Amino acid sequence: MFVVVWQFEIAEDKVAAFESAYGPEGSWAKLFRNSPSYLGTELLRDAYVPGSYLTIDRWKSEEDFRAFRKTHDKDYETLDRACDDLTKGETRVGAYTV
Repeated sequence: MFVVVWQFEIAEDKVAAFESAYGPEGSWAKLFRNSPSYLGTELLRDAYVPGSYLTIDRWKSEEDFRAFRKTHDKDYETLDRACDDLTKGETRVGAYTV
């Protein structure tokens, strides 16, 4: 399995829209579901720091994730730009194999 983890900082007035877009049934997950190798997304809200979130996207393999990105790069970038105003900051924590 291959896992990509992102950390986000969200303004209080954007939390609902962010959770809707980045949650397991959100816009990102819908895009990722174009690949049969996508295994799901978790959205984690920090218990102590308001507006701090992690997303964990799971794929069968790194090769599957890279193939998805190559095939869907334009849609990925379009959605990324559309979601820019939902976040105050985002950091790719890392990409991991399980």
